Amino acid sequence: MVIQNAKVFQPDGSFQTGDLFIENGRFADSAGGEIIDASGLTAIPGLVDLHFHGCIGYDFCDGTSEAISAITKYEASVGVGAVCPATMTFPEEVLGKIADAAAAWHSKEDSAELVGINMEGPFIAASKKGAQNADYLHIPDAEMFRRLQKRANGLFKLCDIAPETEGGIDCIRELAGEVRISLAHTASDYDAAKAAFEAGAKQVTHLYNAMLPYTHRAPGLIGAACDFAESVELIADGVHVHPSAVRMTFRAFGDDRVILISDSMMATGMPDGSYSLGGQPVEVRGNLATLADGTIAGSATNLFDCMRTAVQKMGIPLGSAVKAAAVNPAKALGIDQNYGSLGCGKVANVILLDEAMERKVVILRGKRIC
Repeated sequence: MVIQNAKVFQPDGSFQTGDLFIENGRFADSAGGEIIDASGLTAIPGLVDLHFHGCIGYDFCDGTSEAISAITKYEASVGVGAVCPATMTFPEEVLGKIADAAAAWHSKEDSAELVGINMEGPFIAASKKGAQNADYLHIPDAEMFRRLQKRANGLFKLCDIAPETEGGIDCIRELAGEVRISLAHTASDYDAAKAAFEAGAKQVTHLYNAMLPYTHRAPGLIGAACDFAESVELIADGVHVHPSAVRMTFRAFGDDRVILISDSMMATGMPDGSYSLGGQPVEVRGNLATLADGTIAGSATNLFDCMRTAVQKMGIPLGSAVKAAAVNPAKALGIDQNYGSLGCGKVANVILLDEAMERKVVILRGKRIC
């Protein structure tokens, strides 16, 4: 396949007009076969979502092949080529069944690749649990993580920990060489967060949400993240974070450190109504998903639409938004040798956009799926 005359995304966030060649499912120096005239279109890499829970009526925590297949098929259809879905706070036996299902699942021709699992719970703080179920909170436990990692056949790529919890810093130090640690659902102050980063934490889960706010005398985790984190997650769905805060985050952290996530739940791609997240009932109206007490419960927006919202409604340059939705998450997951950009040898996941950022063509592993 040859994609001709596209405005092609570059890893530094710039664009250059040129051609893309696809051979045997990967980008190549040359190729034959189908020719796509992409004049007037922009080529960006397939996106990578490293934090979401479900979509199209299914939850990753359903722990079934059917759920994973439905989720990954939907994600591929909206241009997300690689996924690392998140667990919720559940007992070990439930998390184990989810891990078993993920380890046994095999990708389909029209589905996004399952490249990892994000363990969002249960090692979090009760005071900042958000939509997580407090009944199943657990102190950070390295051996529990290892048991689950064995069942998942190594698929856990992220483990979320609140550093101020009992044994939190010690657990971060112990696991830092085995999995990427993200600080999450925490009331930690600046000093505790700094200690966590010094112990090996690298990332912050959905910045601003489920943590103490930043103030000039008590900068908390947000301030420590700015000083020490390799990357921070950001939900740009127009609900979780104000557009001004999104713009400020890109300025403060730089577009090399921001990772756009969807945090989507099962209502994404579905009509308004009653759904669930982590076993708790959720009401969805438009792109707002809430528990009965009004707590925001994930999002109802896929990653592509979050990226488009960041560009069209929040003033983030397209190149920066694509870096945050493709390049940076691939690097964080350690899969950037295959995903996240359009370089020769990478898996040929590509989206062709028009000027209104509408998807005109989606190519997955070198095959056109829509």
